[in-house]
Amino acid sequence: MPSDSTSAFYEENAETYANRARSLPKQQLDAFLAGIASGGAILELGCGGGQDSAYMLSQGFDVTPTDGSAELARQAEALIGRPVKVMLFQELDADSAFDGVWAHASLLHVPRLELPDVFARIRRALKIGGLLHASFKAGDAEGHDGFGRYYNYPSAEWLSELLTKDGWRNLAIAEHDGGGYDGKPTRWLTISAER
Repeated sequence: MPSDSTSAFYEENAETYANRARSLPKQQLDAFLAGIASGGAILELGCGGGQDSAYMLSQGFDVTPTDGSAELARQAEALIGRPVKVMLFQELDADSAFDGVWAHASLLHVPRLELPDVFARIRRALKIGGLLHASFKAGDAEGHDGFGRYYNYPSAEWLSELLTKDGWRNLAIAEHDGGGYDGKPTRWLTISAER
């Protein structure tokens, strides 16, 4: 995570954050899982409270959950009953190991200057034809929310240019309105792409 205030928020509020009322992004999860062979290996980056990993596990997939916060990882472990690796995105060092990478509302905390490297690490971690799902809060410039958490706030055009340049295939970026932990209306960008 990019700043001490972002890391501190998740460490200090892990239990509340992990156990908040949250709708599972079931439609997006099902669309992502439909492109992965039964039992395929999925890496979740930024698993938070573990709800998405729990769902993917229940569907028969081989899920490796990770989070940058040791406290959130503990919360997720309690929910899913398996170890959660504590790891920053910048520490990902796998090669052709996964059929899919699920990064729902997590890469939005990566500093813009570090996103190209993180996307390259994700691409390398995927098998040929492997799928990426990632979502971001839309915007035009980096900033912080009311809780002091850093966000990269990209535009669809900025993300499209970055990913196209890095060789991702079948790139699609969808936009929709929603919310977030802060309760404020949010414009979301959802990426799907293939290595």
